Amino acid sequence: MALPQADPATAVRDARTVTLNRPSILQRYYRHRYLFALLAAALVWTIIFKYGAMYGIIIAFKKYRLWDGILGSEWVGLHWFIRLFNGTTDFGRVFRNTLLISLYRLLWGFPAPIILALLLNEVRQRHFKRTVQTISYLPHFLSWIVLAGVIRTILSPSTGVVNSIIKALGGGAIHFLVDVDWFVTVLITSGVWQQVGWESIIYLAAIAGVDPQLHESAIIDGAGKLRRAWSITVPSIMPVIMILFILRVGDILEAGFNPILNLYHPAVYEVADIIDTYVFRVGLEELNYSLAAATGLFKNVIGLILVVTVNRVVKKFGDYGIW
Repeated sequence: MALPQADPATAVRDARTVTLNRPSILQRYYRHRYLFALLAAALVWTIIFKYGAMYGIIIAFKKYRLWDGILGSEWVGLHWFIRLFNGTTDFGRVFRNTLLISLYRLLWGFPAPIILALLLNEVRQRHFKRTVQTISYLPHFLSWIVLAGVIRTILSPSTGVVNSIIKALGGGAIHFLVDVDWFVTVLITSGVWQQVGWESIIYLAAIAGVDPQLHESAIIDGAGKLRRAWSITVPSIMPVIMILFILRVGDILEAGFNPILNLYHPAVYEVADIIDTYVFRVGLEELNYSLAAATGLFKNVIGLILVVTVNRVVKKFGDYGIW
């Protein structure tokens, strides 16, 4: 028995009816007007301080003079970018330091919160778990001015705890913050200490969404905690790990302005001077706004290229990209 055929005219009429009954974009916006009202302050802030500030990018292509203003200053094209790379500035050393410090931060700082989240997930004593979480979160809420004071006190060559232990063991005092061989180690360690607890929150939230039945089946099969963490938990939170990894690579040239500014010394400029501190020094101390703007623009363009590239590479191995 043949099935009845649908009338094409009826199908077209039904589709038009659905389209006509669908609310317009303005109607949908009006329906959710209260949600947009909650976002209004954040949207205004973003438009003014993120997109509005992009107008100043043209300073990088001008010989900016304060009394002439942005529009009145002389147009010089790529002059400042050429100067960055022709060896007449310290940009080569600064760029190398930025890459090295950023790679060290990525190597040690990215897996640290994942490991902490996996360890905290296995803790069954609630009070101990909360205590560890509180202690690990606390440094995030302290400004780097306060943290720098704490670090200087701990590492003081005369009264610091670390040097007291070294002296007690028969060693000599180490000037950690003015020694080029130690400064980067102190910088990376303090950065991990400051962020590891806070960043682990995202991974703990992702771990909470893992299906417990997977762990129950693995326990029946005799899998231990380490095996279950590696074979179940980590693959389950891999989308979150990949997204955060892409964003972290996009910030590869963000080597940590605040900790370096509060900890470094001219004696360690050779290894500690990065793009952000260079922009700060050139722009605000030497008042060369155009060169500072060109340096910052170069850094942001590189960051954008890295985000797009890493996102495409990651998507080739799975659907874990940002877009």
